[in-house]
Amino acid sequence: MTIFARPGASSRRIVAIVATAAAVVALSFTGVSAATAADRVPFSGSVPSWAKTANDAGAPAADTTVEGEIYLPLRNAAAAEALAVAVSTPGARGYRQALTPQQWIQRFSPTQADLNEVVNYLTAQGLTISAVPASRQFVVFRGTAAQLNAGFATDLHTYNYAGQSLVAPAAAPSVPAALGAKVSGVSLDQARFLTRPHSIRQGDLGAADGVRAFGRQAAVTPTIPAPCSTYIGENTVTVPQVYGETQLSTNICGYTPAQLRSAYGLDSLAKSGVNGAGQTVAILDAYASPSIVSDVNTYSAALGEPGLTSATYQHIVPAPSEFKDQAACGFPSGWQGEQTLDVESVHGIAPGARILYVGAFNCGGGLDVALAKVLDNKLATIVSNSYGNLGEAIPFDALKGAENLHIQAAGEGIGLYFSSGDNGDEVANLGFASPDFPASSPYVTAVGGTSLGIDKAGKIALETGWGDTADVITSTAGVLAYTETPPGTLFLGGAGGGTSGVFKAPAYQRGIVPASQAKGYRVSPDIAALADPYTGFSIGISPIVDDTSLETGAFERDTYGGTSLASPIVAAQIAIVQQATHTSIGFANPTLYGLDRVLPSSFRDVLPQDPRQALVYTSARSGRSFLISLDTDTSLTTAKRYDNVTGIGGVTFGLLTLLAQGRH
Repeated sequence: MTIFARPGASSRRIVAIVATAAAVVALSFTGVSAATAADRVPFSGSVPSWAKTANDAGAPAADTTVEGEIYLPLRNAAAAEALAVAVSTPGARGYRQALTPQQWIQRFSPTQADLNEVVNYLTAQGLTISAVPASRQFVVFRGTAAQLNAGFATDLHTYNYAGQSLVAPAAAPSVPAALGAKVSGVSLDQARFLTRPHSIRQGDLGAADGVRAFGRQAAVTPTIPAPCSTYIGENTVTVPQVYGETQLSTNICGYTPAQLRSAYGLDSLAKSGVNGAGQTVAILDAYASPSIVSDVNTYSAALGEPGLTSATYQHIVPAPSEFKDQAACGFPSGWQGEQTLDVESVHGIAPGARILYVGAFNCGGGLDVALAKVLDNKLATIVSNSYGNLGEAIPFDALKGAENLHIQAAGEGIGLYFSSGDNGDEVANLGFASPDFPASSPYVTAVGGTSLGIDKAGKIALETGWGDTADVITSTAGVLAYTETPPGTLFLGGAGGGTSGVFKAPAYQRGIVPASQAKGYRVSPDIAALADPYTGFSIGISPIVDDTSLETGAFERDTYGGTSLASPIVAAQIAIVQQATHTSIGFANPTLYGLDRVLPSSFRDVLPQDPRQALVYTSARSGRSFLISLDTDTSLTTAKRYDNVTGIGGVTFGLLTLLAQGRH
C-alpha cells in the first residue's frame, strides 16, 4: 500500500508540475549539453515550487557554502510500508512484531556498496561529508555553489521566499546514469532552514505591542489593571460587553506541572506508582542549552517537584564548535526555550520517565541525523519533535526522504510525535492553505492544540481549540472600547492542521475524518493537548545572552505555549499509558483512531464554546490591554468528533486509573 502521491491535479500540484517543466527548460541554459544530459538522471522533484523567476534574486557567489542531502531508495519499499502498517495496526497479522534496528536495516536499507558509490561520487566532486546514518538512507554534505553546480549539473540561484533569501536549484539536479538507480532524490535547497520550533512565548504580540497599534498611541499606564491568574477566573476584570459577558478572567500566569497532572487526571495514577517509570521519551531539537539541567532543577525545586538525575535525563549533543548554520536556523538562543519547554513539560507530566535529549547540529540535515541516531539504535519508543517546516513547501524528494525515516520508526515500533504548527492554515505565509510537514506525514502522530482553563480545584473548567485573536482595548476619558469589532484581526497564533496536498488518506482515518474534509488525502492533526500561551505553561530558564560564547543570563520564569508544548505533553502521556498497560504502542495512530471507533470516551472531544470564550491580557511592556478571543484559528475550526484543530481530542485516563488500581 502506498500513501504517498506525486503531485496531481490540485492547484499546488499544478504549480509543482509547472516548476518541473520550467526546470527542464532551464537545464538547457546551465551549460549542460544534450549529450551530457542524456548520460545523467535528473531529479525534477528536487526543485522547490517557489524556485521561480518572480522570486529569483540571481546566482549566489560561487564560493557560497550550501548544505545538501542525497537520499538513497529503500530496498523493497512496498514491503517496508506494509510492515510499518502491520506492526502498528491492532488485529493485523504482524501487529507489534516490530523489527530491531539491525533487522530493519538488513532487510530494507540501501546496501553498503550502493552507499559507497554515492559517497565516492560526492567526495570526488570535492564535497565534504557531514554525516551518514547507520541505516544508510541519506548522506548530508556541504560544498560551494560552484561545486554543487558542477557535481549535479544544475544552476543554483538565490530566491526571495517567506521573508528570507534561500538558495535552491533553478534546474533539476542530476547524477551520472551509473548512480541513477542508487539515488532516489537530491536536496540542494535551503527550504529546510525555515524549520523552526513550534513555540510561542506569552506576550509576543509583535507590532501591536509597539509604539502604535491600529493607528492609536500606546498607553503609558495599563488600560486595565489586569494581573494574571494562577487558575481560570482567579482574577476578573470589567470590559465592554463581549460574547454576552462584561466580566472576563485574566490570562493564566503559567500553569505548573502539578496543575496539569491534576487537570489531565494523572494524580490517581501517580499514587499507584504510574508516572512514566521505565519509559524513555526522546526529545529532538536543534543545538543544545548549556544550562538545561541546572534550569530544570532550579525550576523543580521552587515548585516542589523532583529534579533531574542521571537516571531521568541524558543527552546526545554536538559540541558548540560543531553547530552549523546558526544565523539561518535562528541561533542556539532561538532554540533554547524550545528545549527547556520540552524537557520541563515531559518531566512535569511524567516525572518518572527517562528523558533523552538529542540535539541536531542545525535545523536542516542535522535534524535527520538526530532522528536517525534514535531510530538506528532504538534509543526510545517515544520521540517528541516540536518543530516543523513552513507548510509542505519543500521539494518532493526531501518529503519522501524524510517519510522513509518515519516508515523505519513505525517498523521498529517507535512512535513519532510532531507538533502540528502555530500558524493555523498557513495562508498568511504561503498564500494557500497547507498543514505543516512533518506533522502531515501519515506515519507520525500530529499533535494539535487547545486552550485550557483549569479551575481552583485543579479540574478542567474550559477546553476549546487553540486559536488566539487579539483586539486592543482602549480607554478614552475612562470609557473602555474595543479598537475593532471582536474578535478583531490580530491573529496571535493557532494550531496548525488541514488537508495535505501530497499524502493520500491513510486507512486509519477513514470513517473518522469527514470525507468532505479529507478529499482522499491525509488530514492533521491527530490528537491535541494544551498549546495556548495565554493559558500556557510556566517554565524556568537562564536565557542565552551571547550566541557565540553561549553565556547565559540570570534564571527567570516565563510562560510558553504553542504546539511545541502540546507534543511533549502527549509524549509524556503516552509514556504513562505504556507503563500502565505494560505495552509499547509504537506508531500510535491506528490504535488512537481504532479506540475512537469503539471507545470514544478514551478522548475528550474538544468543542467550540457557545458563547465564545475570551480572556484579558495586559502587556507588562507597553501597558496595553488586549481582548484575547479563543478558538479563532484562521480557517481551521473545532467541531464535534474529529476536527482539524484538535484531531480526535485529548487523552483521558479514567480506564487506566481503574487498571492501575486493580493491579495495586
